[in-house]
Amino acid sequence: MKKLSSLLAALAVTTVGALASETRSTAPGEPGAEGGLAILTKKAICVPLEGPQVVNNAVVLIRDGKIEAVGPKSKTEIPAGYEVFDAGENWVMPGMVDLHCHVAGTFDLNDMVYLTNPGIRASTAVVPEYGALKRGVAGGVTSVLFIPGSGTNVGGQGVLVKTALPTYEEMLIKNPGSMKLAQAGNPERFMFGVGRSFMNFNTRNTFRRGVAYAKRWEAYERGEGERPEKDIQFEVFRDLMRDEIRVSTHTQIYQVVNMTIRMIAKEMGVPVFIDHGTFDGWRAGDLAYEAGVNAILGPRNIDVPTASFINWSGSNPERIQGVAAGYQEMGHKMIGFNTDSPVIPQEELQLQAGIGMRYGFDDTNLEAVRGLTIVPAVTARIHKRVGSLEPGKDADVLIITGHPADPRSSVETVFIEGQKVYDPAIQRRRW
Repeated sequence: MKKLSSLLAALAVTTVGALASETRSTAPGEPGAEGGLAILTKKAICVPLEGPQVVNNAVVLIRDGKIEAVGPKSKTEIPAGYEVFDAGENWVMPGMVDLHCHVAGTFDLNDMVYLTNPGIRASTAVVPEYGALKRGVAGGVTSVLFIPGSGTNVGGQGVLVKTALPTYEEMLIKNPGSMKLAQAGNPERFMFGVGRSFMNFNTRNTFRRGVAYAKRWEAYERGEGERPEKDIQFEVFRDLMRDEIRVSTHTQIYQVVNMTIRMIAKEMGVPVFIDHGTFDGWRAGDLAYEAGVNAILGPRNIDVPTASFINWSGSNPERIQGVAAGYQEMGHKMIGFNTDSPVIPQEELQLQAGIGMRYGFDDTNLEAVRGLTIVPAVTARIHKRVGSLEPGKDADVLIITGHPADPRSSVETVFIEGQKVYDPAIQRRRW
C-alpha cells in the first residue's frame, strides 16, 4: 500500500504540472465537434458480442455522440452535411475498457478500517482529466472501472467512468460500477494478520447479510412485508442481486480463484468476475466458465517456474505459462485484460493483450481485441453503451495503425461520445 500511495502521489503532481495545461482537441469545425461525422477506414473492427467482427473498406457514421451506422462504403450513404474524417490505411475500433484501474483520481480512501467495507465509494475520489487518465486516453482506453484497493476483503464500491470528459457528470457511466472483493495475498496482512479461513468466514458473513438485505427489499417491492430500514452499508447488494453490476474480485492462485467461484457465484448466487486470476488461477478456468464467471486478467500475464513463485503460490508450471492461454485451454471463452494501473501504466492496456498472445493466447477470431473491448463491457454490464462499433452505442472510437495487441501499433486519434479528445497530429503525443 505504501508503494501504491507513493506512485499515486507522483501521479497527482504530474496532473497539476505540464499535463494539466493540455485541453481536449475538439473545437467547432473539427470532426466530431458538431453535427454528423463519417469516418472512412480500410478496416473497422466492430467486435459485437455475436455476429461479423470486421467490416473492410468501411464507413462509420456518428451523430449526436452515438454510432449511427457501420457498413461498407459501397452500401453506406454518407448524409449531406456530414464532415468526413479519412483514416487512410489505419483501422477503426471501439475504445478499450479497463476493469481494474486505480488512477482515475486522488485515491484518498481509507478502506482499512474494517476487514469488509461494502459502503465505501471510490466515486468520491474521481478527478476529471487526471494526468494518468490522459495518458490512458493516448493508449486508447476510453472507459475504466475505478476501484478501491485490496488491503481488506471488501474494499468498497467501484465507479465506471469515461477517461477524457471534463466533468464528473459527463464522465460517469455507472455508480456503483462494482463491489471490490479481495482474497488472499494483500488482505492477509490486515492489522495483526489474518488467515484465509478467517477471511472466508468474514467474507461469507458479510455477503450473507448483504444478500438477506437485498431480498428483504425485493419482497417489499413485490408488495410482501414492511419497508426495510435503509442501510447504506448494504445498499450495493441490491444492485448486485438485480445483476446490474458484479463483484470484481482480486483473486489469484487456483485455491482462491476456486473459492471465488464456489462461495460467491455458486453458494451466494452473487454475480462476480475475476480481475486478477494470475499464477495458476487458470487451472480453474473450466469451473469459472461453467459458473458464468468472466476472467479479466492481469497485470501479471505469465506463470513462471521460479522458486519464489512456487513457494508463494504453490504453482509449478512446466513452462512459462501464459495466463490467458491457460484459461483458453481450459475452455473459457470470456477472457479480458486489465492493467491494475498504476501497477501497469494505464496506457499499456493494449500491451497486456499482446503479452497474452506472445504466450499462447489464440486470436484467430479476434479474441485479443474482444478482450480489450466487448468482453469487459459485457462483464461490467455496460455493453449497451460501449465495447463495440454498433448503432446506438456511444461513439467511443479509436483510429489505430494496426492490430491493438501488436506493440508496434499506435493510437492516432481518439473520439469519446463523438468528440475528438486526442489527436497527436495537433497536440503533444503522450504515448
